[in-house]
Amino acid sequence: MGLKRYMTGVAMAALLAGTAVAQTAPLVQVPASAGTLNPAAEAAPAAAPAAPAFQMSDGILATVNDSVITGFDLRQRMLLLIAMTQVQPTAENIPAIQQQALNLLVDERLQSQELNKFKELVITDAQVDQELGTMAQEVGAAPATYLNFLAQGGIRPATLREQIRIQMGWSQLVGGRFQSRARVSKSAIESALRQVSEAASKKQYLIGEIYIEASRVGGQQAALNGATQLVQQMVQGAPFQAVAQQFSAAPSATQGGDAGWVVEGSVQPALQQALEQLDVGQLSRPIPVDGGVYIVYMRDKRDGASASLVQIKQVMIELPETAGDADVAAATQRLEALRPQLTCDTMLARATSEQGLLGSDLGEADVQNLAPQFQQVARSAEVGSVSTPVRTPLGVHLLGVCGRRAGGTQAADAREVENQLFRQNLATMAKRYMRDLREDALIEMK
Repeated sequence: MGLKRYMTGVAMAALLAGTAVAQTAPLVQVPASAGTLNPAAEAAPAAAPAAPAFQMSDGILATVNDSVITGFDLRQRMLLLIAMTQVQPTAENIPAIQQQALNLLVDERLQSQELNKFKELVITDAQVDQELGTMAQEVGAAPATYLNFLAQGGIRPATLREQIRIQMGWSQLVGGRFQSRARVSKSAIESALRQVSEAASKKQYLIGEIYIEASRVGGQQAALNGATQLVQQMVQGAPFQAVAQQFSAAPSATQGGDAGWVVEGSVQPALQQALEQLDVGQLSRPIPVDGGVYIVYMRDKRDGASASLVQIKQVMIELPETAGDADVAAATQRLEALRPQLTCDTMLARATSEQGLLGSDLGEADVQNLAPQFQQVARSAEVGSVSTPVRTPLGVHLLGVCGRRAGGTQAADAREVENQLFRQNLATMAKRYMRDLREDALIEMK
């Protein structure tokens, strides 16, 4: 709940100060880019919002099992969605706002019904008051001022209080139910670190993402239309993080759309093309993919690491550069027969136990400083593998690639990787939980 509260507070801060200033940067006429986000949009000054002029019946619009959603409920949720994201309602985007508000209401009804099964999980009025007080403090207002401001935009305090209550309860339920299963194993962390290190020579992109899932908004064309409207609003000043939190179906939505560093070649071709074309600070145009539409914000990018550090061990048979072909072939055959029996942990001990073999630990070195014959193995071989025989002027070698990492400031941090994997696991489990609740529910639209 903490990060979600912070993102909501950021958006409310801008509203308490006033409406967001318009985007001052011109549109960039390149295929992938829609424009440049305004860095000040998270806290831009303006006047109190007026309630948008859209009307709907106050009758029952939908039922979720035994709970009803009325026109009044939907209007309140739309107003709160608009306030949180600073997306300005227009004739073009009202349908997308309405659909998203309805989706959120259905989810909240299902979450509330699920929470009712756990009688020990109760979010008290005092806890909601404390959360409201923290939100108000983050935007520099007293709780009463905060709620009065929302009321000026037509939002009843009870609407926000109920949303906070459900969010807090759902967060506790998901955390309690899945925390142990979401924990990341040591092998998973090591595997992720190995992947990061092995990708160190590739380009990397620090991105924010918004994913509009077609099945939740009425189809691919509806997803594309909605994404187009969101892009226009963000270029004009709506905060990317707040929009991502409310509209994105990606697991990163709970982190304000923060997808972290993405490695070149690890995403779909359409996304990769956009990443290559976007400059830092630019927002992409909608990117259709199978099942939905992405919007990408390029936060930063970097080339591959200039230094790739590897840990090498070797077993070798000494042969002078003038050795004949028969001697080289014999040494190669002997090492090739020995290779399947070797690992990084055993190769040095094996070398000392057999006559005619030499073993050594070359330690950690920059790939560029290794012998030319070793560099290809050091760059491309899997960590933990032992190479085929390599001929150098000194002899014939088997190389064990026992570790690889990026040099300098780009080296991966194990705790950071673990936290990111944990958040991804928890978000994925929460999404599956919601999918199962939806599939088991009786949901009727009037």
